Amino acid sequence: MRTAQDIMTRSVLTISPDADITEAAKVLLDKQINGLPVIDASGNLVGIICQSDLVRMQKSLPIPSLFTLLDGFVPLSSTALLETEVERIAASKVSDAMTSKVVTIPGDMGLDEIAALMVDKKFHTLPVVEKGRLVGVVGKKDIIKTLIPNP
Repeated sequence: MRTAQDIMTRSVLTISPDADITEAAKVLLDKQINGLPVIDASGNLVGIICQSDLVRMQKSLPIPSLFTLLDGFVPLSSTALLETEVERIAASKVSDAMTSKVVTIPGDMGLDEIAALMVDKKFHTLPVVEKGRLVGVVGKKDIIKTLIPNP
């Protein structure tokens, strides 16, 4: 059975959390990839920024519904959620828009498990981590390539 290390892309493009959003957008478009692992100065994986994170920035801000109770206004949605959305929409740095709770996979994870994770959780890019270090990524293209027999 094929594993992540068999199909992963080893030469991984990464980006710094301090990089501008426009730089991330340019790399994603120019390289025709869906996600970029975000690596700090120490080489640690601190997040991932995907096309969907950049698309989210273009949505309008949800205005919380209010109701009146004893002459006061009570929001029907959480202010913490509203603040998080404001930060993501107004992001200028990768660290502001990236997903920081990254789902990673080990190199020995089987192709069937990777495919199930991608389908069930709607992931397009999964970082492969060994001993705490990023060693590759598996994207949907890597999975699709397995359908083509070797010449």
